[in-house]
This record gives sequence, structure tokens and C-alpha cells, in this order.
Amino acid sequence: MSGPSEQTIVRGVCPHDCPDTCAFLYHVEDGKLVDVTGDRDHPMTRGGLCVKLNDFADHHYNPDRILYPMKRVGPKGSGAFARISWDEALTEIKTRWTDIIGTYGAEAIMPHAYLGHQGTLNGLTAGDAFFNRLGASVAEKTYCESGSSTAWHMTVGGTGGLDIESFAYAKYIIVWGMNMISTNLHGWPFLLEAQKKGAKIVVIDPVKSRTAKAADWHIAIKPGTDGALALGMMNVIIAEGLVDQDYVDRYTIGYEELKGRAAEYPPERVSEITGIPAEDIRTLAREYATARPSAIRQGVALERSHGGGQAIRAITCLPALVGAWRHVGGGTMEMPIWEFPTRFDRICRPDWIKPGTRVINELDLGAALTGELALDPPVQSLFVYNSNPVSQAPAQAKIVEGLKREDLFTVVSELFVTDTAKYADILLPATMQGEQLDIMVTWGHLYLMLNQPAIAAPGECVPNVEMFRRLARTMGFTDDYWDRTEEEMLLDFYDWDAPQLQGITYDLLKEKGWARLNVGLPGERAPHAEGNFKTASGKCEFKSSMAEGGNFVIPVWRSMYEAMQPGEYVDPLPDYVPPYESAASNPDQALRYPLSIVSPKPHAFLNSQYANEEHKKARQGALRVMINPADAAARGILPGEQVRVFNDRGSFEGPAELSEDVVPGLVMANVGHWTSAASSGASVNAISSDKHCGLGRAGTFSDNLVEVEKAAAPMLVAAE
Repeated sequence: MSGPSEQTIVRGVCPHDCPDTCAFLYHVEDGKLVDVTGDRDHPMTRGGLCVKLNDFADHHYNPDRILYPMKRVGPKGSGAFARISWDEALTEIKTRWTDIIGTYGAEAIMPHAYLGHQGTLNGLTAGDAFFNRLGASVAEKTYCESGSSTAWHMTVGGTGGLDIESFAYAKYIIVWGMNMISTNLHGWPFLLEAQKKGAKIVVIDPVKSRTAKAADWHIAIKPGTDGALALGMMNVIIAEGLVDQDYVDRYTIGYEELKGRAAEYPPERVSEITGIPAEDIRTLAREYATARPSAIRQGVALERSHGGGQAIRAITCLPALVGAWRHVGGGTMEMPIWEFPTRFDRICRPDWIKPGTRVINELDLGAALTGELALDPPVQSLFVYNSNPVSQAPAQAKIVEGLKREDLFTVVSELFVTDTAKYADILLPATMQGEQLDIMVTWGHLYLMLNQPAIAAPGECVPNVEMFRRLARTMGFTDDYWDRTEEEMLLDFYDWDAPQLQGITYDLLKEKGWARLNVGLPGERAPHAEGNFKTASGKCEFKSSMAEGGNFVIPVWRSMYEAMQPGEYVDPLPDYVPPYESAASNPDQALRYPLSIVSPKPHAFLNSQYANEEHKKARQGALRVMINPADAAARGILPGEQVRVFNDRGSFEGPAELSEDVVPGLVMANVGHWTSAASSGASVNAISSDKHCGLGRAGTFSDNLVEVEKAAAPMLVAAE
């Protein structure tokens, strides 16, 4: 009789689009992944996993996984596919692309990808080099953080800013536009540590989220008005002499101009804009300015309105105004990814982009596919990986209409037959994290982390990096870019001689799994105590040199996407820019659609990932519509009744959840639910506009007006 199987431990990293990027331990027996646990030794993630990852081993063995290349055999959208070989799939792709290129040119091919995987090899930019070499249209990737990052660079430059671990040393903490308990769970304990030592936690959010309920003070703000609140705080800080004048004089530029701008936003005016009582605005400003040190955790949600980028500029100015940067635990955090010495030019090969190649923003996918953009040549082929735009992109109905085109050749690389994959002509099978090698891109902390493969890939699944190798060879590319191993690519894609990686080697990562960048320890790190901002002036720029004279052109990811288009006029000073859709900015629209809607990330899904798994759906619940009892009563809506949320762009349905967690005039429905699981066949992005934020061409997912009504009862069909 044989003895018990021996268990092997392999070090790994969570693959998901989350600031936590948790350290994993893969547990393997007889070649099977039997468990995935957190690495207790990791100083930031500390061994815990979120509800999304608590059965990650089983996720690898989901019976619905795509294991082989597939070809569509039914109508588009039917999800009917038949297995084919890799050779057949690649031959079909080459034949169709060769015909398209011969007739329309390579720009008729459009890639579409985002952070379905967060790796250096297999993530956001995995296919950029291939599509640049092919001559395809450049896909401008601005689903999230582009508005925030543009504003950040304009104000403080490419700095990592305040470290999440340093929040433990703060005395006053503002969580602004972020539900940390659901979307930054492993960062939250550092705030609790500060709270236990006497710090006050304030959450500014339109919704009374899990995080807001755990805070000392929740400030319910109208969506898209954060810039006005930040300027109102400045008004009080300046008027009451709470400015750290020495810090301002030494380490900032544009103070006098900012002072003039802030004077335009007294608390009474800001109260009318934001819905926050004027005295609360004064209290917030005074407490923030006088606590030493004070810290701000900025959320991505801040950018999701017309003036989102300008709001982030104003918020990012606050720490310099009060001298918070002087102290350990003082300042603000956007994302520390800027500290990592990543060689994006070597990953993405922007030198392969032919001059004049057109750029199509991924948030404009529906308009691009339906002809609304009047592109010449039209998009004739779409290649989707690491993304599920039918669920996650705005203007859902337009995207579906475009994907139904019989003349559109669509290829999707996926784990499952998602809402988007249902419309593919060719499906390609992708590996999961336990089956591939990668260094993970980390946008919430300062650890470089290596994921090592623990098990063999099932069926004929391949990592994205291998998929693009095969496509390159199929298309006849002979560049040595695709001849290297994964390890050779990782060694090339990071500057291992950079100061941040001093003492950190690839071999160390293979042994330990992770290493903190050499940018100062949490209890010591105060990166801007004496200025040293990474702007052109070396100072915090209240008045931005990047927008001098209003002539503003800055690609957020300059090293990645040299071909990005110029932006619109930008005021050199931060200002409040009203939402596109509100009673103040569009009163006629507000008469028809009087309710604002926000669509935050769900607790049990990761964007749309796991929304096809029954136990995760049971934890998250169905797509619900949270509405204030007063608004529900005015519409005759009772708890649990099916309601329809609609505007001119589309509609979706779900049961009503009556709650004081949303203020009157606001409704909330989580993004991420699959349309195939929704009762109406549509999800929240059916009502979303594809307009862009004023900075970084970010999306405006929280800048939409709707109406809510009882859903029509389904028609009963008599049996024959």
C-alpha cells in the first residue's frame, strides 16, 4: 500500500486587477492544485485572501473552462462552438487577417484588452508588441486610472506618493471615493491600526458602503462634485490661516493663483454643489489641516465623471497646502506603480507603431463597431483578451449591436464563454494563474512579486505570451522578440540595476516570492518631506507646467503609448467641472431622468470575473437596484419588486433594495454581473454613457442620469 501523497508548495501571486496583489502559496499533490492559501510572511497581505479568492484552487478546475480552440457554429451571440485544433485556429486567423489587410489595411484590425490579468507578460500590454508590429489600430486603454494618473502627474509627477503601509502612522485619514473593505481589503488593516492609536477615519462617498459604515464619519457627497469639495476645503484652510506657509514657499509653485481659485468656492457655494452642509465642510477642512500627519487614500471612482481628473488635481494639492508630506504617514496615495522600474518600451515596442497609425479608445468600442465614429477604414476584425467589454465597457447596447455584425471577424482569448466571448468567431483557450509564470504589476503597494507555475496547463490552454508567439510566427514575423523564454523576457522587461531594485534579483524572487522596493521602509518613508517631487519644477505644482497656457498634451502612459491623441484644453489650475448629467448642467435631461446612478465594484466578483460561478453569485446576490425609500415611495415601489432602470441609452432590471445607504436622488447598482445571468438580458452599463472624463480620456461611469419604474410584468404564453 502506498503512503500519503507528498504536498509541494509553490510561491505565487494573485492575478487580479486589485491594489492588494496578494502573495499566494500553491499547494500541489500528485500534480493537482489542492489548495491556495495566503503567504503569512508577506508584510502587506499577511496571509489573508478575499472572498473572491477563498477557493482559487477549485476555480482552476471549473468544468466550464475553455480548454481547446473553438470555432463558432451557431449564430453570433448563441455561444455555440465546436472544437478545432490550434493549427486550424491560427490558419483561420491568418487567412481572415490577410484578406482584411489586403482590402482595408492593417488598421482595420483592432485589439481590445485590459486588466483581466495583471502580469507583466500576460496582462494589460501582453499583445501590444504584436499588434504594433502588425500595424493594427492602437487601442487606447483608459478604463480606469488614466484620468487619475494624468492629474497626479500634472501635480506631483511620477511618484509613488504615500505608501499604504505608512497609513498606520497617520493621525487623520480620508478615504475619498473608495470602498476599501471590498476593493482594498489588505490595505484596510493599516488604517485600523492608526484608528486604534487615535486616528480619525473619514469616508467621502455617495454611498454608505461597508467602508463608510466602519469609519468614524461618513460624508455623503453628490456624484461628480468632489472637486468642489476639495476647493471648498482649500478655501477654509487659506482663509483661516491653516496653510503650512513654509512648506508652500519652499516646495510648491502657483500658490497665489490657487489662492485666487479657492476664493471662488466658499463653503456655502460648495454646500449647494455637493449636498454637504457648509459647517461640515469647515469641520473637515479644519480637522484635516490641523492633524499631524493627515493622509488621503484616493479611489479610482473619483475620476468617473466629467470633472473627475480636475477633482483629483485639487485633492492631490491638499497635502502640500497643509505640509502633510513632511511626516511619515502624511500625504496622499494614488497608486505606487510609478516606483517600479518597468521598461514599458521594451514590452510594448512603441517604435513599431508606424507614423500616423490611428488610435481608437477602448471605451469607444461600441461607436467604433457600429460606424458611429465613421472610421476609415472601418473596424473589420476585433481581437479581445483580458477583457469582457459587453459587461465592463459603457454603451452596452452599441457594443452588442457591433459584435453581431456578420462582416466582423472576432477572436477572443478567454477562460470561459463570457458575454463577449459568445460573439466570437474563434475562441482561444487561456491559462489560469497557477499554470503560468509572471511578475505581477502591483498598483497598491511596493512589493515586486513573482508568480511561478504550480501545475501543468489543462487541455491546450496557453499563456497570453505564448499565444502571441504563435500568432507572430503564423503572421511570418521573424523578430527575435518572440524567440525568448518567459524568464529572458522578464529579465529584459525590468531595469534590475535601478536603485529601487538594489539587492533584489530574479533568483531572490524565485526563492522568496516577493521583495519590497528600496524606496524607504513604512516607518521611515516620507518621500516629499523636502519636496523632491517628480515634476518638471521638482515641486508640487498647484499651477501645472504641463498645462501652461492651457496647451496640454500628455499621454498618461508616455513610455507605453507614444501614439496617444492630444487632449482637450486644460486649465493650468484645478477647478470644479460639473458632471455632464445633472440637474444643474442639463436640466431638461434631469426632468426626464431625475436620478443619478453609481455602479461601484461588487464585493464577491472581481469586475466580471467569478460572476459565472454559482457560489460567488450566491454570495453577491442578483443584480439589485438600491434606491432610497423616499424615491421608492414616490414611484410606488416596494422592497424586492422588480424595477426597470432606464435612460435614452438603454435599460436593465433588478429587484429593488430600499436603503438609506443611498441619499434621495441617487440609485446604485453594482457593475460586473453578466448579462446572460440578468433577468432583462442587460446589466448596469446598458445605461452608461461613452463620454470621456476631461483628463486622460477616462470613462464617466458615475456621470449618468436615469429614471426608475416598476418593471412590466412578463407576458404569459398559453400552452398549446
